[in-house]
Amino acid sequence: MPEISIIIPVYNAQRTLEKCLASIFAQTFSDYEIIAVNDGSIDGSRKILDSYKDRIKIIDQTNQGAAVARNVGAKIATAPFIIFCDADIVMWPAMLQIMYDVLQKNLDVSYVYSSFIFGQKTFNLWPFDRAKLKQMPFIHTTSLMRREHFPGFDESLKRFQDWDLWLTMLARGFTGYFIPQVLFQVASGGTMSSWLPKFMYNFSFLPSVKRYQAAEKIIRKKHNL
Repeated sequence: MPEISIIIPVYNAQRTLEKCLASIFAQTFSDYEIIAVNDGSIDGSRKILDSYKDRIKIIDQTNQGAAVARNVGAKIATAPFIIFCDADIVMWPAMLQIMYDVLQKNLDVSYVYSSFIFGQKTFNLWPFDRAKLKQMPFIHTTSLMRREHFPGFDESLKRFQDWDLWLTMLARGFTGYFIPQVLFQVASGGTMSSWLPKFMYNFSFLPSVKRYQAAEKIIRKKHNL
């Protein structure tokens, strides 16, 4: 049984998938399994996965969204620790080892997260704070967690699935631990529903801002924030 299950939701990720997989295979930590859930891709993503079929567990499904794909992967994961890695993420070589070591040393925490780069912007985060987590999303989905504490993603949500996950875990008494290092990069052009530049809030009439605020309202109502 591997120590870490890496779950990759894949949807039309031909442009970034090779780099993502290469960064996983280059990890200094090697005791892992990779579960790729092909979420109805119609580009060359499935062909890329086939070229690594002896090293990856591949699941095909009709397009149902990232939350469903992640949950499907989690259900067949066998390791005590899991991490969700979108197909446009490039891991730094020591990422898994660093995260794993921190969880092994901190038995009272359920997951570890780090700073990261999104496109050209570096997100330097801060230590875990219950009050701040209730105020705003700041923890990326790509965080290593104890599989037994993972509650599943809410498949009804279109945005903020990551924030909802951490809030759900918080309500169950599960907390996180911050690693003050940049450990991965999300390719420019990827999706990140939990962030908008601050200046954008000055343009509340924009459709993108309206959608963001509507999705945020759903989360706040669900968790009584």
